[in-house]
Amino acid sequence: MRDLKDLTLPAGRALIAALFLWSGYRKLGHPGAVIDMIGHSLPFPTLGFGLSLACELGAGTLFLFGYRTRAMAMLLALFTLATALAFHNDFGDREELTHFMKNLAILGGLFHVFVVGGGRLSIDGLRGRHAEMPG
Repeated sequence: MRDLKDLTLPAGRALIAALFLWSGYRKLGHPGAVIDMIGHSLPFPTLGFGLSLACELGAGTLFLFGYRTRAMAMLLALFTLATALAFHNDFGDREELTHFMKNLAILGGLFHVFVVGGGRLSIDGLRGRHAEMPG
């Protein structure tokens, strides 16, 4: 069972990280449009753009490799919750409600990683920081 856990933890991190990395990469292709979109929902859209890139590309990369995994999971969870509340809050629109629910599902995965940590096959694990959180 330990072998299965050793393999599924990094696979799960990679699948979650892929969403953030892809989203951040796509934002780089058209920053003006993204900043305009952010400005429709939030003040300081340029700052929001920078923070979103830091979360998606920065924290997403660290999360992928399992460096400070729990902290990155919590940072990405907060970012995901903020995104859901700011941009997917029109619950009368079925598609926006679907995006909101998708973000809640991502939160569930991130909370799981927060509790379990990066596992043995992570930078944290290689540094001896993969033990589960104290109860």
